[in-house]
Amino acid sequence: MTDTIFRSRSLGTPAEGLRDQYADGKAARVWEIFIGDKNSRTQNYRNFLTGLLRSRGCKRILDVACGTGIDSVLLLEEGFEVVSVDASDKMLKYALKTRWARRKETAFDNWIIEEANWLTLYDDIEQHIGDGFDAVICLGNSFAHMMDSFGDQREQRLAIKNFEKCVKHGGLLLIDHRNYEYIIKSGSTPSKCLYYNSKHMIDIKTSVLFEAGKPAMVMLDYIIDASGVLRTRDSNKEDDVSEFRLSYYPHQLETFKVMLLEAFGTKSSYKLFGDFKSLEKAENPNFFIHLVEKL
Repeated sequence: MTDTIFRSRSLGTPAEGLRDQYADGKAARVWEIFIGDKNSRTQNYRNFLTGLLRSRGCKRILDVACGTGIDSVLLLEEGFEVVSVDASDKMLKYALKTRWARRKETAFDNWIIEEANWLTLYDDIEQHIGDGFDAVICLGNSFAHMMDSFGDQREQRLAIKNFEKCVKHGGLLLIDHRNYEYIIKSGSTPSKCLYYNSKHMIDIKTSVLFEAGKPAMVMLDYIIDASGVLRTRDSNKEDDVSEFRLSYYPHQLETFKVMLLEAFGTKSSYKLFGDFKSLEKAENPNFFIHLVEKL
């Protein structure tokens, strides 16, 4: 759990607390505005994800950070079987609404959605694992939400090990994070997101918390143009601009690779992508995407 600050410019003072970063129902609604336009999904992301999974013969997918369900919906529409989990019931309600609205479609009628915690993931969804999934995906910078509570990344390592336990032999883990080395060095975060291309995004304000001279947390203040959206969905009047803060653990590239290979074994197949391309073709990528194959 991390300190969360969410605020609308009409509210005045921020609401703070040690809780799920999406526990605030309004924060979940604004996040859905940011990522919820499924037509704004960038085509190169769709091609990268579905093409990679198909090239490896993947059919059955576990989305461990489904949020409002946008990646899961993409995969269901492309013919994959999907089990989706998230720790936030406020986020999951959007996925559940989508499943209900499209329940007459076989893929959506069979869509399994569960609330689960990464630290207890295997036990939480054991009844759905069977022989293991062809692929586990954790995308959209989701893993960086998990902070280093003990100063040794033990919880992060446990979460990755739980991901590994859900992958069948020969299966894949696909997990990403922002280029935090660049963010820390430059002090800024690009507002244009390769995943969503949201028309509602105005800016992302960036701040970095250092402890003992080392970056311990990156705070991103997302500024969203919600004009005409929150007003129609909510009974209370809202300001046209909403702002919310999400806190992230600033993963360093090589350290993250080491954690992955510790969980999957150093002889596992590993490949790194930048912005959905081979790393050598991506100069200063916004996102790193790690691919690990379980031997």
